[in-house]
Amino acid sequence: MVNWNGLDDKILKIGLPKGSLQDATLRLLAKAGFHFSVSQRSYFPSIDDDEIQAILIRAQEMAKYVEEGVFDVGLTGKDWILENRADVVEVAELTYAKLTMRPVRWVLAVPNNSPVKSVKDLQGKRIATEIVNLTKDYLEKNGVTAHVEFSWGATEVKAPTLVDAIVEVTETGSSLQANNLRIVDTLLESRTMLIANKQSWANQHKKEKIENLNMLLQGAILAEDKVGLKMNVPKDKLDDLMKEMPAMKKPTISTLYGENWVAVEIVIEEKVVRKLIPNLKRAGAQDIIEYPLNKVIY
Repeated sequence: MVNWNGLDDKILKIGLPKGSLQDATLRLLAKAGFHFSVSQRSYFPSIDDDEIQAILIRAQEMAKYVEEGVFDVGLTGKDWILENRADVVEVAELTYAKLTMRPVRWVLAVPNNSPVKSVKDLQGKRIATEIVNLTKDYLEKNGVTAHVEFSWGATEVKAPTLVDAIVEVTETGSSLQANNLRIVDTLLESRTMLIANKQSWANQHKKEKIENLNMLLQGAILAEDKVGLKMNVPKDKLDDLMKEMPAMKKPTISTLYGENWVAVEIVIEEKVVRKLIPNLKRAGAQDIIEYPLNKVIY
């Protein structure tokens, strides 16, 4: 077992977000090639890499533990780095969330029937939120004095009975709508960040390991909305086919042995495939195969 109270030169200690981001993070890591196995009752996932050990911990706490060196590296939101005033190395931005690949937003929201039209209308009012520091920063920036209280959860149900407004995170806005709340303003957008402890980042072995992790995670994210296509095409139909062919770069073309045919392979956005395949077929393509991608590394 790794000593989690101090830095270890041989083991990369990684903090993985427990809670709403957990499943999305583990799925992304698996696509990147890091297959963590999580027991239902354990906070210590196992992995088939002797140089990595992990703990599941809430994203809200991650940045401070990375700053203190409990973890060498961790995944958390930009919002929680700012909220905790954490002094860490921001290695990279990772655009993924629990439901979509879009960033999440922290918004100021009030009941639909509230007279509040802007943050200025909250002078002297009460606001509940998990991001107390960032909310106070926002109010100060707008010249508003209001009481900001920490919310332990179920923030959407507190207005208007307990507070006048809330600052809450949203990905799609559906939860706010379901609780009869409307958005007044957006405080910030937040994406998942790969962060590192400064001392760990100065260690060449660990830095290389972290950079490798980042490269593979970025590759997995780039592959999220893309697929590969393979097909065979008569050589005399190739020019017609190329007119239909979108691609990240020029497609790969290989001559088939002993035949007047070529094999064509491309990587494209998945959303265009349903329209593209019939056009490719009409242009002369045969034996068309679509396959998923785990990683795209530029």
